[in-house]
Amino acid sequence: MAAFTLPEGFTEFDMFTFGSALLVGGLLGFVLNAISIVSFLTVKQMRTPSNFFVFNLAGMIAVLASISFMGVLAWDRYHQYCTSEYNISPVLTRQKLFWSTTLTMSGLIWILSIFWAAVPLMGWGVYDFEPMRTCCTLDYTRGDRDYVTYMLTLVVFYLIFPAYTMFSCYDAIHKHFKKIHHHRFNTSIPLRVMLMCWGPYVLMCIYACFENVKVVSPKLRMVLPVIAKTNPFFNALLYSFGNEFYRGGVWHFLTGQKIVDPVIKKSN
Repeated sequence: MAAFTLPEGFTEFDMFTFGSALLVGGLLGFVLNAISIVSFLTVKQMRTPSNFFVFNLAGMIAVLASISFMGVLAWDRYHQYCTSEYNISPVLTRQKLFWSTTLTMSGLIWILSIFWAAVPLMGWGVYDFEPMRTCCTLDYTRGDRDYVTYMLTLVVFYLIFPAYTMFSCYDAIHKHFKKIHHHRFNTSIPLRVMLMCWGPYVLMCIYACFENVKVVSPKLRMVLPVIAKTNPFFNALLYSFGNEFYRGGVWHFLTGQKIVDPVIKKSN
């Protein structure tokens, strides 16, 4: 049997440390998102168009779809909290988003995500292993024209556009909360968490468009995707367990207690 060869730049301790981080983060994200998915499927009251977006986000099987659903959830929350109907009755607001709209948007997100993820298999960009050779990623070490054009396109459609959507929607929600003097959640956290998880990794990929990224140590190049892989864990905390319209169903699934609709404070 051939002896195992450590990846270049890594010691056995490094492999143990990174492996443990990936294992713990993966298990936490899997368990929390699994609870979110099963809750949606088993608790009938949870099956609303808005909660379907959260259900799709908990699928966590495609990075591009996950980022897109974060933007869509920001848009949905804007309509939940900032429309005039919300100040009269929460039921009206949640019924305003029809299933046809939700299913159409979700379908388009998945189709586009699958398309853009499959593009490198057709020759525009190339997949390769991460430095520790445990997972695959876009080969950012090439730095050729195909990589640059593909990566910058992804940055526009799957970082800048979702981030702008989240910023504008949550900023409007924050102003509405100030107007009614009642802050239901911290509107700055969702965008900060997304940028914290994916920002460093994307910056490295952008850097690779213009400079030789191999000068960056393999350990640092491995730290960044490990941080990005914590996003499903934070998504579960923010959008499932931290969502007032979703966590009641999770609580019902875990304890058997009935869902109590959140009390909405009317604006003046």
